[in-house]
Amino acid sequence: MKLLRAGDHKRMPWKNGGGETVEIAVSPEGVGLADFDWRVSMATVATDGPFSVFPGIDRTLSILEGEGMTLFIEGREPERLTQTSDPLPFAADAPTSATLIDGTITDLNVMTRRGRFTHSVRRVSVDGNGEVGFEGGASLVLCHRGNAEIDGMALDAGDCLLVTDDSAARRSISGKAQLFCIAIAAI
Repeated sequence: MKLLRAGDHKRMPWKNGGGETVEIAVSPEGVGLADFDWRVSMATVATDGPFSVFPGIDRTLSILEGEGMTLFIEGREPERLTQTSDPLPFAADAPTSATLIDGTITDLNVMTRRGRFTHSVRRVSVDGNGEVGFEGGASLVLCHRGNAEIDGMALDAGDCLLVTDDSAARRSISGKAQLFCIAIAAI
């Protein structure tokens, strides 16, 4: 298990130059935007406009802060995405644009290389003690709000726990927090 502190996340410009992203984790470590197997990041979106296109990539988007946005993904009906919406999976190489509902938002973006990896994203609320399950491959737990402790590792808002065990495991969790649990598996 590796704790990725919010203050250590890497800031970089969007691929299309339209804003800034905060890279939480990428594999292989240190690769660029054209070469990753998977990537987890947050972005601040302040204006309406197109998304960066990532050929051969699948992505899932979740709203962390703000009122949300309406996504226009080629070949699909418009999708309204808010903080209460389920994470939205779609092809990152489908031309996509967004219209903000009411001002700036921050989103969580999970991307995996199609044909080599798959991923899932779910929002989890913790209030007290319990367990969280990790599957084989890479699992990440992003603490969005509040504080949580997983097997003795304390997560504050913005921190992320990266688990790269080769076997499934259940771990103890406690605290009061809203988390995003991300599972990434090789095909």
